[in-house]
Amino acid sequence: MNSPVSITTPLDPATFAMVEELARYRGITGEEFAAEAIREAAEHHAGMRAYIQEGIDSADRGELISQEEMEIWFEERVAARRRG
Repeated sequence: MNSPVSITTPLDPATFAMVEELARYRGITGEEFAAEAIREAAEHHAGMRAYIQEGIDSADRGELISQEEMEIWFEERVAARRRG
């Protein structure tokens, strides 16, 4: 089983107070709130990194869309939305 590791980082007083207030509101500790926030941020950034890499890989394979094709697609979407 993996044991938790700790991170120590300075926070300005306003941010620290906000973390403590939000943690209290949720019934958890500031440490639990911080750990959850870091986990969520890491998952978000990992997902974005994978999404960007997927685009790079697609471009490397030559799977590209021209500016003209994109404009046509966009205009079709706008027209469809206006129709209802």
